[in-house]
Amino acid sequence: MDNDDRPIGIVLSRRDALVALGAVSGAALLAGCAPGQTPQAASVSPAPTQGQSAGGAASATEATTGSSTTLPTCVVRPAMTEGPYFVDEKLNRTDVRSDPSDGTVKDGLPLRLVFHVSRIDAAACVALAGATVDIWHCDAAGVYSDAQDPSFNTKGKKFLRGYQVTDASGAAAFTTIYPGWYQGRAVHIHFKIRTDPNSAQGYDFTSQLFFEDALNQKVYTQPPYAAKGQPTMTNKDDGIFQAGGDQMILQPTAEGDGYTAVFDIGLQIA
Repeated sequence: MDNDDRPIGIVLSRRDALVALGAVSGAALLAGCAPGQTPQAASVSPAPTQGQSAGGAASATEATTGSSTTLPTCVVRPAMTEGPYFVDEKLNRTDVRSDPSDGTVKDGLPLRLVFHVSRIDAAACVALAGATVDIWHCDAAGVYSDAQDPSFNTKGKKFLRGYQVTDASGAAAFTTIYPGWYQGRAVHIHFKIRTDPNSAQGYDFTSQLFFEDALNQKVYTQPPYAAKGQPTMTNKDDGIFQAGGDQMILQPTAEGDGYTAVFDIGLQIA
């Protein structure tokens, strides 16, 4: 796993973003747009409102305080490579920490991850219900499930994988652990959003979520992460992150013995 696939998505230019959003003001888009780039497989996200983070005990629906209908603007999010190792396990579950084959639970700091999924409708972001959201990532030791690699073989295992279907407010929530790291990549979580996972005609958006380097360093001083040590690659040195990863950074808040993170994303669905 020394090398992930190269990025497949880039950030919309300011001009293209304004065209896509029609009447939406460009002021909120400036931070998320790279001048001079051509649009490819991009999405937008509602701009955050004050106090929007959800608590760890909230349900997916409760976590949507400040819904898309109250948000005045959207900012661009880029698609990124699928990378290793997407497997369509069809595991509909909120808590992805366990392995269905033997019931074992992956050790690590609890992370509650809530997606708010919207679609661009004219000049607004409207909640997207019924979308399938998959997540997958490595464990504290940097190992993926149901994959074969020179350093491991976990075929048949399904830990840290699963999907949820967005509710009427566009929310999908997961309980997982803070991910580990492996050589050649910054710390990340893979996710995929599909409007019809059983049809090739459905919309498919894939990207990755990142964490601030300072938070990674703090987490990896604790067990079980400390056994592997600090990551060898920071965000700025990661080629995938360089293709717009600054827009994909989670901002977790401390919750109990772990963290809660909320990620708002809108999709430009034709």
